[in-house]
Amino acid sequence: MSSSLTGPSIKIHPSKDECIFCILNFMNWWVLGRKIHISWLICVYCLGILVGIFGARYVDPVSFSSYTWLIISLVVAVIIFLRRYLYLLPVLIVGGIILGLWRGSAQEASLNRIQPFFGVMSEVAGRVKEDADTNSSNKLVLRIDNLTVNSHLMVGTFWVTTNNDKDIKRSDEVTLEGKISPGFGSFSGTMYTANVTKIQRPEPGDIAREVRDWFAGAIRTAIPDPEASLGIGYLVGQKRALPTDLVEALQIAGLTHIVVASGYNLTILVRLARRLFEKISKYLSALSASLMIFCFVTVTGLSPSMTRAGLVAGLSLLAWYYGRRFHPIVLLVFAATVTVMINPSYAWGDLGWQLSFAAFAGVMILAPLLQRYFFGDKKPGIVRQVVGETVSATILTAPVLIGAFGQISNVSIVANMLVLPLVPLAMLLTFISGVGALIIPGLAAIIGLPATWLLQYMVGVANYLSKLPFAVTKVQLPGLGILACYLIILAVVIYLWRKTKFNFRDSNIVE
Repeated sequence: MSSSLTGPSIKIHPSKDECIFCILNFMNWWVLGRKIHISWLICVYCLGILVGIFGARYVDPVSFSSYTWLIISLVVAVIIFLRRYLYLLPVLIVGGIILGLWRGSAQEASLNRIQPFFGVMSEVAGRVKEDADTNSSNKLVLRIDNLTVNSHLMVGTFWVTTNNDKDIKRSDEVTLEGKISPGFGSFSGTMYTANVTKIQRPEPGDIAREVRDWFAGAIRTAIPDPEASLGIGYLVGQKRALPTDLVEALQIAGLTHIVVASGYNLTILVRLARRLFEKISKYLSALSASLMIFCFVTVTGLSPSMTRAGLVAGLSLLAWYYGRRFHPIVLLVFAATVTVMINPSYAWGDLGWQLSFAAFAGVMILAPLLQRYFFGDKKPGIVRQVVGETVSATILTAPVLIGAFGQISNVSIVANMLVLPLVPLAMLLTFISGVGALIIPGLAAIIGLPATWLLQYMVGVANYLSKLPFAVTKVQLPGLGILACYLIILAVVIYLWRKTKFNFRDSNIVE
Protein backbone atom coordinates (compact mmCIF):
# COMPACT_ATOMS: atom_id res chain seq x y z
CA MET A 1 0.00 0.00 0.00
CA SER A 2 1.33 3.47 -0.82
CA SER A 3 0.00 7.02 -0.76
CA SER A 4 1.27 10.20 -2.36
CA LEU A 5 1.71 13.90 -1.72
CA THR A 6 1.70 15.27 -5.27
CA GLY A 7 0.65 12.28 -7.25
CA PRO A 8 0.39 8.52 -7.23
CA SER A 9 3.97 8.01 -8.50
CA ILE A 10 5.73 9.22 -5.27
CA LYS A 11 5.98 6.66 -2.46
CA ILE A 12 6.38 7.62 1.17
CA HIS A 13 6.81 4.02 2.43
CA PRO A 14 9.96 2.28 1.08
CA SER A 15 9.71 -1.28 -0.12
CA LYS A 16 11.32 -4.24 1.68
CA ASP A 17 14.21 -4.33 -0.83
CA GLU A 18 14.83 -0.64 -0.31
CA CYS A 19 15.00 -1.13 3.46
CA ILE A 20 17.51 -3.94 3.13
CA PHE A 21 19.61 -1.81 0.76
CA CYS A 22 19.62 1.09 3.24
CA ILE A 23 20.59 -1.21 6.12
CA LEU A 24 23.47 -2.71 4.12
CA ASN A 25 24.69 0.75 3.15
CA PHE A 26 24.61 1.83 6.78
CA MET A 27 26.49 -1.31 7.88
CA ASN A 28 29.15 -0.80 5.23
CA TRP A 29 29.55 2.83 6.26
CA TRP A 30 29.74 1.85 9.94
CA VAL A 31 32.35 -0.86 9.34
CA LEU A 32 34.53 1.16 6.98
CA GLY A 33 34.14 4.25 9.13
CA ARG A 34 35.42 2.54 12.26
CA LYS A 35 38.67 3.77 13.77
CA ILE A 36 41.60 1.37 13.97
CA HIS A 37 43.94 0.97 16.93
CA ILE A 38 47.25 2.71 16.37
CA SER A 39 49.24 -0.54 16.74
CA TRP A 40 47.47 -2.08 13.75
CA LEU A 41 48.03 1.07 11.71
CA ILE A 42 51.75 0.72 12.46
CA CYS A 43 51.58 -2.94 11.46
CA VAL A 44 49.89 -2.17 8.13
CA TYR A 45 52.33 0.65 7.37
CA CYS A 46 55.27 -1.62 8.18
CA LEU A 47 53.87 -4.38 5.96
CA GLY A 48 53.80 -1.88 3.11
CA ILE A 49 57.40 -0.91 3.83
CA LEU A 50 58.49 -4.56 3.75
CA VAL A 51 56.74 -5.11 0.41
CA GLY A 52 58.39 -1.99 -0.96
CA ILE A 53 61.88 -3.01 0.15
CA PHE A 54 61.47 -6.48 -1.34
CA GLY A 55 60.21 -4.90 -4.57
CA ALA A 56 63.04 -2.41 -4.77
CA ARG A 57 65.27 -5.11 -6.26
CA TYR A 58 63.03 -5.24 -9.34
CA VAL A 59 62.66 -1.52 -10.14
CA ASP A 60 65.05 1.09 -11.49
CA PRO A 61 66.78 2.63 -8.41
CA VAL A 62 66.62 6.06 -10.03
CA SER A 63 62.80 5.98 -10.14
CA PHE A 64 62.34 6.15 -6.35
CA SER A 65 65.62 7.67 -5.17
CA SER A 66 64.21 11.20 -4.76
CA TYR A 67 63.43 12.48 -1.25
CA THR A 68 60.05 13.54 -2.63
CA TRP A 69 58.86 9.95 -2.25
CA LEU A 70 59.95 9.94 1.39
CA ILE A 71 58.02 13.14 2.07
CA ILE A 72 54.91 11.82 0.31
CA SER A 73 54.98 8.61 2.33
CA LEU A 74 55.42 10.39 5.66
CA VAL A 75 52.67 12.93 4.91
CA VAL A 76 50.27 10.12 3.98
CA ALA A 77 51.17 8.22 7.16
CA VAL A 78 50.69 11.26 9.43
CA ILE A 79 47.27 12.07 7.95
CA ILE A 80 46.02 8.50 8.24
CA PHE A 81 47.45 8.03 11.74
CA LEU A 82 45.49 11.10 12.80
CA ARG A 83 42.24 10.01 11.11
CA ARG A 84 42.60 6.24 11.78
CA TYR A 85 39.63 5.16 9.64
CA LEU A 86 39.42 1.63 8.30
CA TYR A 87 38.70 2.71 4.73
CA LEU A 88 42.08 4.52 4.64
CA LEU A 89 44.12 1.31 5.15
CA PRO A 90 44.74 0.72 1.39
CA VAL A 91 46.16 4.23 1.13
CA LEU A 92 48.38 3.55 4.16
CA ILE A 93 49.72 0.36 2.56
CA VAL A 94 50.57 2.31 -0.60
CA GLY A 95 52.33 4.90 1.54
CA GLY A 96 54.38 2.18 3.19
CA ILE A 97 55.28 0.62 -0.16
CA ILE A 98 56.50 4.03 -1.38
CA LEU A 99 58.74 4.40 1.69
CA GLY A 100 60.07 0.87 1.22
CA LEU A 101 60.81 1.51 -2.46
CA TRP A 102 62.61 4.73 -1.56
CA ARG A 103 64.78 3.08 1.12
CA GLY A 104 65.50 0.01 -1.00
CA SER A 105 66.32 2.08 -4.07
CA ALA A 106 68.72 4.23 -2.07
CA GLN A 107 70.51 1.10 -0.82
CA GLU A 108 70.55 -0.44 -4.29
CA ALA A 109 72.04 2.71 -5.81
CA SER A 110 74.77 2.75 -3.14
CA LEU A 111 75.59 -0.93 -3.69
CA ASN A 112 75.79 -0.44 -7.45
CA ARG A 113 78.83 1.78 -6.95
CA ILE A 114 80.86 -1.38 -6.30
CA GLN A 115 80.07 -2.96 -9.68
CA PRO A 116 82.87 -1.21 -11.66
CA PHE A 117 85.41 -2.94 -9.39
CA PHE A 118 84.15 -6.47 -10.08
CA GLY A 119 86.90 -8.60 -11.67
CA VAL A 120 89.56 -6.01 -10.83
CA MET A 121 92.52 -6.46 -8.47
CA SER A 122 91.85 -3.92 -5.72
CA GLU A 123 92.86 -2.83 -2.25
CA VAL A 124 90.01 -3.15 0.23
CA ALA A 125 90.06 -1.76 3.77
CA GLY A 126 87.38 -2.25 6.37
CA ARG A 127 86.34 -3.48 9.80
CA VAL A 128 85.77 -7.13 10.71
CA LYS A 129 82.05 -7.17 11.47
CA GLU A 130 81.68 -10.59 13.14
CA ASP A 131 83.92 -13.30 14.57
CA ALA A 132 86.13 -14.94 11.96
CA ASP A 133 85.44 -18.60 11.28
CA THR A 134 86.94 -21.40 9.20
CA ASN A 135 85.28 -23.00 6.16
CA SER A 136 85.53 -26.58 4.93
CA SER A 137 88.69 -25.71 2.94
CA ASN A 138 90.43 -24.49 6.12
CA LYS A 139 90.26 -20.91 4.90
CA LEU A 140 89.59 -18.05 7.31
CA VAL A 141 86.23 -16.41 6.55
CA LEU A 142 85.79 -12.70 7.30
CA ARG A 143 82.82 -10.38 7.01
CA ILE A 144 84.01 -6.85 6.33
CA ASP A 145 82.03 -3.61 6.56
CA ASN A 146 82.91 0.12 6.78
CA LEU A 147 84.45 -0.45 3.35
CA THR A 148 86.82 1.53 1.21
CA VAL A 149 87.78 0.13 -2.20
CA ASN A 150 90.87 1.76 -3.72
CA SER A 151 90.28 4.67 -1.31
CA HIS A 152 86.62 5.03 -2.41
CA LEU A 153 84.01 4.79 0.37
CA MET A 154 81.50 1.99 -0.24
CA VAL A 155 78.28 0.73 1.31
CA GLY A 156 77.66 -2.91 2.15
CA THR A 157 79.48 -5.95 3.51
CA PHE A 158 82.13 -8.13 1.84
CA TRP A 159 82.52 -11.88 2.33
CA VAL A 160 86.24 -12.65 2.29
CA THR A 161 88.34 -15.79 2.55
CA THR A 162 92.05 -15.75 3.31
CA ASN A 163 94.76 -18.11 4.52
CA ASN A 164 94.11 -19.45 8.00
CA ASP A 165 97.33 -18.17 9.53
CA LYS A 166 96.28 -14.74 10.74
CA ASP A 167 95.16 -13.65 14.21
CA ILE A 168 92.11 -11.65 13.17
CA LYS A 169 89.28 -10.86 15.57
CA ARG A 170 86.00 -9.01 15.51
CA SER A 171 86.34 -5.20 15.22
CA ASP A 172 89.91 -5.42 13.84
CA GLU A 173 90.65 -3.05 10.96
CA VAL A 174 92.18 -4.92 8.02
CA THR A 175 93.54 -4.10 4.60
CA LEU A 176 93.32 -6.75 1.87
CA GLU A 177 94.42 -7.16 -1.72
CA GLY A 178 92.62 -9.36 -4.22
CA LYS A 179 90.09 -9.59 -7.00
CA ILE A 180 86.55 -8.50 -6.17
CA SER A 181 83.68 -10.71 -7.33
CA PRO A 182 79.90 -10.18 -7.19
CA GLY A 183 78.31 -10.87 -3.82
CA PHE A 184 75.61 -13.30 -2.76
CA GLY A 185 72.78 -13.13 -0.26
CA SER A 186 73.18 -9.91 1.70
CA PHE A 187 76.87 -9.49 0.73
CA SER A 188 77.62 -6.76 -1.81
CA GLY A 189 80.90 -8.34 -2.88
CA THR A 190 83.25 -11.25 -2.29
CA MET A 191 87.01 -11.80 -2.29
CA TYR A 192 88.43 -15.32 -2.47
CA THR A 193 91.86 -16.08 -0.98
CA ALA A 194 92.57 -12.41 -0.42
CA ASN A 195 96.01 -11.31 0.77
CA VAL A 196 95.93 -9.60 4.17
CA THR A 197 98.45 -6.77 4.08
CA LYS A 198 97.62 -4.99 7.32
CA ILE A 199 95.87 -5.79 10.62
CA GLN A 200 95.21 -3.06 13.14
CA ARG A 201 93.55 -3.65 16.50
CA PRO A 202 92.10 -0.36 17.81
CA GLU A 203 92.73 0.66 21.42
CA PRO A 204 90.90 0.11 23.70
CA GLY A 205 89.11 -1.79 20.92
CA ASP A 206 86.13 -4.08 21.32
CA ILE A 207 85.99 -4.31 25.11
CA ALA A 208 82.98 -6.63 25.09
CA ARG A 209 84.82 -9.07 22.83
CA GLU A 210 87.92 -8.93 25.05
CA VAL A 211 85.86 -9.73 28.15
CA ARG A 212 84.09 -12.53 26.30
CA ASP A 213 87.33 -14.08 25.07
CA TRP A 214 88.88 -13.75 28.52
CA PHE A 215 86.00 -15.60 30.14
CA ALA A 216 85.90 -18.13 27.29
CA GLY A 217 89.57 -18.87 27.96
CA ALA A 218 88.73 -19.66 31.59
CA ILE A 219 85.96 -22.00 30.48
CA ARG A 220 88.38 -23.87 28.22
CA THR A 221 90.63 -24.63 31.20
CA ALA A 222 87.69 -26.32 32.92
CA ILE A 223 85.96 -28.03 29.98
CA PRO A 224 87.69 -29.82 27.07
CA ASP A 225 86.83 -29.23 23.40
CA PRO A 226 84.53 -29.65 21.55
CA GLU A 227 82.28 -29.46 24.62
CA ALA A 228 83.88 -26.16 25.68
CA SER A 229 83.13 -24.57 22.32
CA LEU A 230 79.52 -25.71 22.60
CA GLY A 231 79.14 -24.27 26.11
CA ILE A 232 80.80 -21.01 25.07
CA GLY A 233 78.45 -20.80 22.13
CA TYR A 234 75.51 -21.12 24.52
CA LEU A 235 76.77 -18.62 27.03
CA VAL A 236 78.76 -15.83 25.37
CA GLY A 237 78.04 -16.19 21.69
CA GLN A 238 81.49 -17.21 20.44
CA LYS A 239 79.76 -19.16 17.73
CA ARG A 240 82.63 -19.27 15.25
CA ALA A 241 84.73 -21.47 17.56
CA LEU A 242 82.69 -24.62 16.93
CA PRO A 243 84.59 -27.35 15.03
CA THR A 244 83.52 -27.85 11.42
CA ASP A 245 82.40 -31.46 11.94
CA LEU A 246 80.28 -30.49 14.94
CA VAL A 247 78.70 -27.61 13.01
CA GLU A 248 77.74 -30.07 10.26
CA ALA A 249 76.30 -32.54 12.76
CA LEU A 250 74.27 -29.82 14.46
CA GLN A 251 72.93 -28.63 11.14
CA ILE A 252 71.82 -32.12 10.10
CA ALA A 253 70.24 -32.72 13.52
CA GLY A 254 68.37 -29.40 13.35
CA LEU A 255 70.08 -28.00 16.46
CA THR A 256 71.94 -25.03 14.99
CA HIS A 257 69.38 -22.53 16.27
CA ILE A 258 70.07 -23.30 19.95
CA VAL A 259 73.76 -24.10 20.11
CA VAL A 260 74.93 -20.63 19.19
CA ALA A 261 73.94 -17.23 20.53
CA SER A 262 70.34 -16.74 19.46
CA GLY A 263 67.01 -15.37 20.51
CA TYR A 264 66.39 -18.51 22.55
CA ASN A 265 69.53 -18.00 24.64
CA LEU A 266 68.71 -14.33 25.11
CA THR A 267 65.15 -15.16 26.19
CA ILE A 268 66.48 -17.53 28.87
CA LEU A 269 68.77 -14.85 30.29
CA VAL A 270 66.14 -12.08 30.16
CA ARG A 271 63.53 -14.22 31.93
CA LEU A 272 66.08 -15.17 34.59
CA ALA A 273 67.15 -11.56 35.17
CA ARG A 274 63.55 -10.35 35.36
CA ARG A 275 62.35 -13.04 37.76
CA LEU A 276 65.33 -12.71 40.12
CA PHE A 277 64.35 -9.15 41.06
CA GLU A 278 60.59 -9.18 40.39
CA LYS A 279 59.66 -9.65 44.05
CA ILE A 280 61.95 -6.78 45.08
CA SER A 281 60.96 -4.16 42.54
CA LYS A 282 59.39 -4.09 39.10
CA TYR A 283 61.75 -1.27 38.15
CA LEU A 284 64.81 -3.24 39.29
CA SER A 285 63.50 -6.31 37.47
CA ALA A 286 63.10 -4.38 34.20
CA LEU A 287 66.47 -2.67 34.64
CA SER A 288 68.34 -5.93 35.21
CA ALA A 289 66.68 -7.55 32.19
CA SER A 290 67.47 -4.48 30.04
CA LEU A 291 71.12 -4.65 31.07
CA MET A 292 71.12 -8.35 30.21
CA ILE A 293 69.81 -7.58 26.70
CA PHE A 294 72.39 -4.85 26.17
CA CYS A 295 75.31 -6.91 27.46
CA PHE A 296 74.38 -10.07 25.57
CA VAL A 297 73.87 -8.30 22.24
CA THR A 298 77.10 -6.31 22.74
CA VAL A 299 79.10 -9.43 23.54
CA THR A 300 77.69 -11.53 20.70
CA GLY A 301 77.75 -8.77 18.07
CA LEU A 302 75.02 -7.19 15.95
CA SER A 303 74.34 -10.05 13.57
CA PRO A 304 70.93 -9.96 11.84
CA SER A 305 69.49 -12.65 14.12
CA MET A 306 70.79 -11.00 17.30
CA THR A 307 69.53 -7.60 16.15
CA ARG A 308 66.07 -9.12 15.80
CA ALA A 309 66.32 -10.93 19.13
CA GLY A 310 67.48 -7.84 21.02
CA LEU A 311 64.79 -5.63 19.49
CA VAL A 312 61.98 -8.10 20.15
CA ALA A 313 63.11 -8.78 23.72
CA GLY A 314 63.50 -5.07 24.44
CA LEU A 315 60.05 -4.16 23.12
CA SER A 316 58.42 -7.07 24.97
CA LEU A 317 60.14 -6.03 28.19
CA LEU A 318 59.00 -2.44 27.73
CA ALA A 319 55.41 -3.55 27.19
CA TRP A 320 55.58 -5.79 30.30
CA TYR A 321 56.90 -2.94 32.45
CA TYR A 322 54.03 -0.63 31.49
CA GLY A 323 51.39 -3.33 31.78
CA ARG A 324 50.84 -3.60 28.04
CA ARG A 325 51.13 -6.42 25.54
CA PHE A 326 52.26 -6.49 21.94
CA HIS A 327 50.35 -8.65 19.53
CA PRO A 328 53.00 -11.05 18.14
CA ILE A 329 52.11 -10.16 14.55
CA VAL A 330 52.57 -6.44 15.24
CA LEU A 331 55.82 -7.10 17.07
CA LEU A 332 57.11 -9.38 14.32
CA VAL A 333 56.30 -6.99 11.48
CA PHE A 334 57.60 -3.93 13.34
CA ALA A 335 60.90 -5.60 14.28
CA ALA A 336 61.38 -6.84 10.72
CA THR A 337 60.74 -3.38 9.32
CA VAL A 338 63.16 -1.66 11.69
CA THR A 339 65.96 -4.06 10.82
CA VAL A 340 65.49 -3.82 7.04
CA MET A 341 65.17 -0.04 7.19
CA ILE A 342 68.61 -0.05 8.80
CA ASN A 343 69.96 -2.53 6.23
CA PRO A 344 67.65 -3.51 3.34
CA SER A 345 70.16 -6.18 2.31
CA TYR A 346 68.88 -8.35 5.16
CA ALA A 347 65.58 -8.80 3.34
CA TRP A 348 67.27 -9.48 0.01
CA GLY A 349 69.16 -12.60 0.96
CA ASP A 350 70.41 -12.86 4.54
CA LEU A 351 69.59 -16.41 5.57
CA GLY A 352 70.11 -15.74 9.26
CA TRP A 353 67.62 -12.85 9.19
CA GLN A 354 65.03 -14.92 7.33
CA LEU A 355 65.37 -17.94 9.62
CA SER A 356 65.30 -15.78 12.74
CA PHE A 357 61.95 -14.23 11.89
CA ALA A 358 60.50 -17.47 10.57
CA ALA A 359 61.39 -19.30 13.78
CA PHE A 360 60.02 -16.45 15.89
CA ALA A 361 56.73 -16.57 13.98
CA GLY A 362 56.56 -20.31 14.54
CA VAL A 363 57.11 -20.06 18.30
CA MET A 364 54.90 -17.03 18.96
CA ILE A 365 52.06 -17.60 16.47
CA LEU A 366 51.78 -21.19 15.25
CA ALA A 367 52.83 -22.97 18.47
CA PRO A 368 50.12 -21.52 20.77
CA LEU A 369 47.49 -22.14 18.09
CA LEU A 370 48.46 -25.80 17.85
CA GLN A 371 48.49 -26.14 21.64
CA ARG A 372 45.02 -24.60 21.92
CA TYR A 373 43.62 -26.62 19.00
CA PHE A 374 44.79 -30.02 20.27
CA PHE A 375 44.80 -29.53 24.06
CA GLY A 376 42.39 -26.68 24.80
CA ASP A 377 43.04 -24.22 27.63
CA LYS A 378 45.29 -26.57 29.58
CA LYS A 379 48.71 -24.97 30.13
CA PRO A 380 51.42 -27.05 28.41
CA GLY A 381 54.13 -28.78 30.41
CA ILE A 382 57.79 -28.53 29.47
CA VAL A 383 57.75 -31.55 27.13
CA ARG A 384 54.60 -30.51 25.29
CA GLN A 385 55.82 -26.92 25.05
CA VAL A 386 59.19 -28.00 23.64
CA VAL A 387 57.56 -30.32 21.13
CA GLY A 388 55.02 -27.70 20.08
CA GLU A 389 57.56 -24.91 19.67
CA THR A 390 60.02 -27.20 17.89
CA VAL A 391 57.42 -28.48 15.43
CA SER A 392 56.17 -24.94 14.78
CA ALA A 393 59.64 -23.47 14.27
CA THR A 394 60.53 -26.39 12.00
CA ILE A 395 57.42 -25.86 9.87
CA LEU A 396 58.02 -22.12 9.48
CA THR A 397 61.75 -22.43 8.70
CA ALA A 398 61.51 -25.53 6.47
CA PRO A 399 60.73 -23.70 3.17
CA VAL A 400 63.66 -21.31 3.64
CA LEU A 401 66.06 -24.11 4.60
CA ILE A 402 64.97 -26.26 1.68
CA GLY A 403 65.42 -23.36 -0.71
CA ALA A 404 68.89 -22.60 0.68
CA PHE A 405 70.34 -26.09 1.24
CA GLY A 406 68.09 -28.44 -0.72
CA GLN A 407 67.52 -30.64 2.31
CA ILE A 408 65.45 -30.92 5.47
CA SER A 409 66.24 -32.62 8.76
CA ASN A 410 64.07 -35.61 9.67
CA VAL A 411 65.42 -35.88 13.21
CA SER A 412 65.16 -32.25 14.36
CA ILE A 413 62.08 -32.81 16.54
CA VAL A 414 63.67 -35.72 18.40
CA ALA A 415 66.97 -33.86 18.70
CA ASN A 416 65.32 -30.75 20.13
CA MET A 417 63.29 -32.78 22.61
CA LEU A 418 66.48 -34.41 23.87
CA VAL A 419 68.56 -31.21 24.01
CA LEU A 420 66.41 -28.09 24.26
CA PRO A 421 65.07 -28.52 27.85
CA LEU A 422 68.66 -28.87 29.12
CA VAL A 423 70.04 -25.70 27.52
CA PRO A 424 69.37 -23.44 30.58
CA LEU A 425 71.13 -25.97 32.83
CA ALA A 426 74.05 -26.20 30.39
CA MET A 427 74.39 -22.40 30.39
CA LEU A 428 74.39 -22.31 34.20
CA LEU A 429 76.95 -25.12 34.56
CA THR A 430 79.20 -23.55 31.92
CA PHE A 431 79.06 -20.23 33.75
CA ILE A 432 79.91 -21.92 37.07
CA SER A 433 82.83 -23.69 35.39
CA GLY A 434 84.23 -20.40 34.08
CA VAL A 435 83.89 -18.62 37.42
CA GLY A 436 85.35 -21.62 39.27
CA ALA A 437 88.34 -21.72 36.90
CA LEU A 438 89.05 -18.05 37.63
CA ILE A 439 88.72 -18.38 41.42
CA ILE A 440 90.33 -21.82 41.93
CA PRO A 441 92.42 -22.59 38.82
CA GLY A 442 93.84 -25.79 40.33
CA LEU A 443 90.37 -27.33 40.63
CA ALA A 444 89.07 -26.09 37.26
CA ALA A 445 88.80 -29.57 35.71
CA ILE A 446 86.84 -30.91 38.70
CA ILE A 447 84.50 -27.92 38.84
CA GLY A 448 83.86 -28.31 35.12
CA LEU A 449 82.93 -32.00 35.28
CA PRO A 450 79.12 -31.53 35.51
CA ALA A 451 79.15 -29.16 32.54
CA THR A 452 81.47 -31.48 30.63
CA TRP A 453 79.19 -34.50 31.13
CA LEU A 454 76.07 -32.58 30.09
CA LEU A 455 77.74 -31.07 27.02
CA GLN A 456 79.17 -34.46 26.06
CA TYR A 457 75.62 -35.80 26.10
CA MET A 458 74.48 -32.98 23.79
CA VAL A 459 77.38 -33.49 21.40
CA GLY A 460 76.66 -37.23 21.42
CA VAL A 461 73.00 -36.66 20.55
CA ALA A 462 73.95 -34.44 17.61
CA ASN A 463 76.61 -36.83 16.31
CA TYR A 464 74.43 -39.95 16.67
CA LEU A 465 71.31 -38.51 15.05
CA SER A 466 73.25 -36.82 12.24
CA LYS A 467 74.79 -40.17 11.21
CA LEU A 468 71.47 -41.97 10.85
CA PRO A 469 70.84 -42.94 7.21
CA PHE A 470 67.44 -41.21 7.21
CA ALA A 471 68.62 -38.07 9.04
CA VAL A 472 68.03 -35.74 6.08
CA THR A 473 65.92 -35.71 2.96
CA LYS A 474 67.05 -34.01 -0.24
CA VAL A 475 64.35 -31.66 -1.53
CA GLN A 476 64.43 -29.03 -4.28
CA LEU A 477 62.06 -26.09 -3.96
CA PRO A 478 62.00 -23.10 -6.37
CA GLY A 479 61.04 -19.57 -5.34
CA LEU A 480 57.38 -19.99 -6.30
CA GLY A 481 57.28 -23.23 -4.34
CA ILE A 482 58.55 -21.42 -1.22
CA LEU A 483 55.89 -18.75 -1.67
CA ALA A 484 53.19 -21.43 -2.09
CA CYS A 485 54.34 -23.14 1.11
CA TYR A 486 54.00 -19.96 3.14
CA LEU A 487 50.59 -19.21 1.65
CA ILE A 488 49.43 -22.67 2.74
CA ILE A 489 50.90 -22.10 6.22
CA LEU A 490 49.12 -18.73 6.40
CA ALA A 491 45.80 -20.39 5.50
CA VAL A 492 46.31 -22.99 8.23
CA VAL A 493 47.13 -20.30 10.80
CA ILE A 494 43.98 -18.35 9.90
CA TYR A 495 41.88 -21.52 10.18
CA LEU A 496 43.36 -22.43 13.58
CA TRP A 497 42.88 -18.90 14.87
CA ARG A 498 39.24 -18.76 13.79
CA LYS A 499 38.62 -22.23 15.20
CA THR A 500 40.27 -21.65 18.62
CA LYS A 501 39.56 -17.91 19.10
CA PHE A 502 43.01 -17.70 20.67
CA ASN A 503 44.01 -14.30 22.09
CA PHE A 504 47.62 -13.69 21.06
CA ARG A 505 47.99 -10.90 23.58
CA ASP A 506 48.21 -13.58 26.26
CA SER A 507 51.74 -14.47 25.11
CA ASN A 508 54.90 -12.55 25.98
CA ILE A 509 58.42 -13.87 25.50
CA VAL A 510 59.79 -12.23 28.67
CA GLU A 511 57.24 -13.82 31.01
